[in-house]
Amino acid sequence: MNVKIEESWRKVLQSEFEQPYFQHLIAFVKGEYATTTVYPPGPSIFHAFEACPFDEVKVVILGQDPYHGKGQAHGLSFSVAEGIRTPPSLQNIFKELQADIPETPPAPNGNLDRWARQGVLLLNATLTVRAGEPASHQKKGWEQFTDAVIRKISEEKQHVVFILWGAYAQKKSELIDAKKHLILKAAHPSPYAADRGFFGSRPFSKTNAYLQQKGLEPIQW
Repeated sequence: MNVKIEESWRKVLQSEFEQPYFQHLIAFVKGEYATTTVYPPGPSIFHAFEACPFDEVKVVILGQDPYHGKGQAHGLSFSVAEGIRTPPSLQNIFKELQADIPETPPAPNGNLDRWARQGVLLLNATLTVRAGEPASHQKKGWEQFTDAVIRKISEEKQHVVFILWGAYAQKKSELIDAKKHLILKAAHPSPYAADRGFFGSRPFSKTNAYLQQKGLEPIQW
């Protein structure tokens, strides 16, 4: 199957694209886009991969579903397009960043492309969602695909930082070789959970310290 995805990822994931589950998934997603409103816009489904090629991945931040409100999702976990109000979870991420690395300039907007272009893969477990219907595209095959993405990074790369916020993301640690990579776990940044261990977890400085220890460029958060 010829999937429109960034070339380095296409090579790494080609075997997934040939799997029956992925072909069923694509048929389902195409049907959804043809009959209802789905986010993100079709050309942005694989934006996380376009913005952060496989060879450049240094950090993975795992989300669950894309935002399901109009104009929010654009293919990067936790991120919103420019001009869109910053959602509460992302506000808390920025608060923790300011507390963790105070010299970081305030975020100009909620678009995290600036992180992705430095090697931060902002990956949702599910890459599409119906408008106004959270979790509506879960258990359709996306999770199997994104699990394969995590596994490939773990197997084929060295010294990647995996940032897992919340119980759902933390389960993905089973896919990651902790001997080769750094796994950072904390509560989810949503307003319902952030006070239970997200604030004060210092993921940004810990990430940069690890990258520098391994001779890699830190992220300009």
